[in-house]
Amino acid sequence: MESTLKRSTIYLDPQLHRALKIKSAQVSKSISALVNEAIKFSLAEDLEDLEAFEDRLNEPNLDFEYVLKDLKSSGKI
Repeated sequence: MESTLKRSTIYLDPQLHRALKIKSAQVSKSISALVNEAIKFSLAEDLEDLEAFEDRLNEPNLDFEYVLKDLKSSGKI
C-alpha cells in the first residue's frame, strides 16, 4: 500500500512554534516529522485509554458520595 502525505494547515502559538523549530534543528528532523510523531503518540495513548476502559467495563462503580462519607466517618476528613 502506497503512503501519500496530506497537506494540512495548523496554527501554532508563536512560542510553541519557536520551540518546535529549535527542537527540529537539534534532532535533525523536520517540523512535519515531529508533529506526526506527536500525533501518533497522542492517538496511541488514546487507544490505550480506551482499551483500559474496555477491560474495566464490568467492574463495579464506587459511589463518590459513599467514599466521602466513609472518609468522614473514619475521621480522615
